[in-house]
Amino acid sequence: FSETVCLSVCLSVVLLLSVVCLGASSQQITDSQRLFSIAVNRVTHLHLLAQRLFSDFESSLQTEEQRQLNKIFLQDFCNSDYIISPIDKHETQRSSVLKLLSISYGLVESWEFPSRSLSGGSSLRNQISPRLSELKTGILLLIRANQDEAENYPDTDTLQHAPYGNYYQSLGGNESLRQTYELLACFKKDMHKVETYLTVAKCRLSPEANCTL
Repeated sequence: FSETVCLSVCLSVVLLLSVVCLGASSQQITDSQRLFSIAVNRVTHLHLLAQRLFSDFESSLQTEEQRQLNKIFLQDFCNSDYIISPIDKHETQRSSVLKLLSISYGLVESWEFPSRSLSGGSSLRNQISPRLSELKTGILLLIRANQDEAENYPDTDTLQHAPYGNYYQSLGGNESLRQTYELLACFKKDMHKVETYLTVAKCRLSPEANCTL
């Protein structure tokens, strides 16, 4: 009889521990989902701001200026291209959550300094720097929560001070025009990347979800 009671108690303890562990695991996933939702909302807003700044600047240009600048930009590169990232949607979907977070962190950090030079309305521009800082902090929290994988953060110490674009070769004697165009276009491009990476990483927390891009 005592052996039966002991076995029953042991089984109860094991069941209780299983429930506790499952609850802790579920709570951790819930917390991560909440952090991911906040981060995605923030980068979505930054991407919208970037699109608006770029659109406002383009609308101030002459048709020929737009054509020339777009042609040059397609042949040029952004400073953040030095941060190794997935080359297409298939590689993005195959990348680990921590890898996507680390790349996103590097991209956001690389804009902390140059974002102060973005042109556009002050009401829009003044929202960018603090939102980038908030997003960077949120992504860092997510990285720490996902550190069970062995990945390295991208080294962005030299990126944020590097010149943007291909040294802004002069366009019709107006270097600032080209610089402004490239800076806004690169910012829009990078915020779109971060939005994509964080959205895919967030989706991974829901096994039943379809994370197809």
